[in-house]
Amino acid sequence: MAKRILLIIIGFICVITVILVGTFIINNVNNKDINSNNKNIIRVSKMNSNNKEFKILIEIDTKYLYLIDKNSNTIVKKYIVATGKEETPTPIGSFKVTDKGMWGEGFGTRWLGLNVPWGRYGIHGTNKPYSIGSNASQGCIRMRNQDVEELYNFVRHNMSVTIIGGPFGPFNHGFRTLTPGDRGSDVQEVQKRLKIKGYYSGDIDGVYGESLKDSLIRFLKDNKMKLTDEIGDEIYEKLDIILTE
Repeated sequence: MAKRILLIIIGFICVITVILVGTFIINNVNNKDINSNNKNIIRVSKMNSNNKEFKILIEIDTKYLYLIDKNSNTIVKKYIVATGKEETPTPIGSFKVTDKGMWGEGFGTRWLGLNVPWGRYGIHGTNKPYSIGSNASQGCIRMRNQDVEELYNFVRHNMSVTIIGGPFGPFNHGFRTLTPGDRGSDVQEVQKRLKIKGYYSGDIDGVYGESLKDSLIRFLKDNKMKLTDEIGDEIYEKLDIILTE
């Protein structure tokens, strides 16, 4: 009987020992994970506290977004993206980040809004990762959710974002016939050309409004051209907008 009681006591001690050792191991592993995560947080915090400044460059034709260190002018990160369809092109030019948000659904997990004067455009995630690398959006820059989440941590308000569109710039998809109400980088380029020639005095906002129409009519009259509010190939050429490789 005494022997049986002794065996029970020894067994109980063994169970307690296993529990204590197991608890110690689990806590030790968790602490390592926490420390590892904290190291990552500290690294990002140090990066921000050192006041490192970044800018973003997006190449529409290659479908790449680059995060660039402004001080050293070196590429820190490179991501593949999706850009606008031919009928809804991505705006070309130099812009600023105006707002940041954690959106959802078709906009993925993050949103970085840009101050494009003629519409609502931004850099965001997507629930269609298969579209990355193609012309698929309504003009925004799409990224994989894990990529835009990483980029989001580097981005500050008013960060510079430059979008370039290949050798033909705002006419990367060729010329389209512009009519009142149209918006886009190509409209903005027409405004610039008419301004240079002394006809347009309005905002360079990429919106084909009444002021652009009035300046166009005056330009056509002075050049003895057919009066129209449609901007096509002949007017592009007269404005010295010619696509050459």
